[in-house]
Amino acid sequence: MAKKPAKKAAKKAAPKKAAKKAAPKKAAKKAAPKKAVKKAAPKKAKAAKKKRTGTPGVGLNKPYTVSAALGEIVGNKSMPRTEVVKKLWVYIKANKLQDAKNKRMINADAKLKPIFSGKGQVSMFEMGKHLSKHLS
Repeated sequence: MAKKPAKKAAKKAAPKKAAKKAAPKKAAKKAAPKKAVKKAAPKKAKAAKKKRTGTPGVGLNKPYTVSAALGEIVGNKSMPRTEVVKKLWVYIKANKLQDAKNKRMINADAKLKPIFSGKGQVSMFEMGKHLSKHLS
């Protein structure tokens, strides 16, 4: 009969543990709404901020005149330097002019050679230096 009281003691201990576990859950639920209220206030402040836009024709948006050699690739109209670089990369990728083994190197074709000062291969980091000669 000694076994039965041990089982009863184990059964009685189990409900106490469950009761202790249930109490922290209720406290956590009460704390959650307070956090949600705090988060709602900053969202209103963020909505009040306006998005900044660049001034056309100033800084990075300054339009440059493109040389005739570069104009064959990117177009002859004046455009910002960033747009020239974008269009040059479109041309490089469309004609698969990136080196297969070293992606940093650009293989010049007949149109790009005059832009890259007659070099057959140029690093993508040197490209900006060569472009500046064709922008005014």
